[in-house]
Amino acid sequence: MKKLTISSLIAFMLVTGFGCNSNKSNSENSTDNTSASGTASDSSGMTSSDTTASSTMNATPTNQSANDFMLKAASGGMMEVELGKMAQEKGSNADVKAFGQKMVEDHGKANAELKTLAAAKNVTLPVDLIAEHQKHVDAMKAMSGADFDKHYMSMMVDDHKKDIAEFEKATQNEDAEVKGFASKTLPVLKMHLDMAQKANAKVSK
Repeated sequence: MKKLTISSLIAFMLVTGFGCNSNKSNSENSTDNTSASGTASDSSGMTSSDTTASSTMNATPTNQSANDFMLKAASGGMMEVELGKMAQEKGSNADVKAFGQKMVEDHGKANAELKTLAAAKNVTLPVDLIAEHQKHVDAMKAMSGADFDKHYMSMMVDDHKKDIAEFEKATQNEDAEVKGFASKTLPVLKMHLDMAQKANAKVSK
């Protein structure tokens, strides 16, 4: 009888001990799952926040002077391309025609870069020339041959001097991207001025 009682007591202790361990294990598993769930939730929240922050950083606003520069540079670039095409058709001098082709190539490339920059800053560029630039295009539509050569090259000298002054000013702008675009384009404009002056010296005689 005593043996039976002792055996029963041992069996009871084993069962009770196992139950405690089981409850402890279940409790730990529950805590771990809760912790993992919280971690996943936190991670998800951070990802959403990071995405929002990244989106905000990409939307870089521009200042008014940078905005004005882009608008005028866009119209000026379109005028250069349009007149360049006209020079290849109406010009009679080989240097004038070559200069016109250079304008189409270089300003076409610069116009595309400026369009990309403006889009990144939510700046809407003009699709038509401003009055100042349209006036030059209209005046030269009625010209051809030597008259066109003289007027075009003289205008290109004056125009590129103005462009260089505006782009040099833009290299000091607070907007880093606009400043970079102006700095990159400025040497090309100076090269154009040198070409224009040489061609103008030939056709103005």
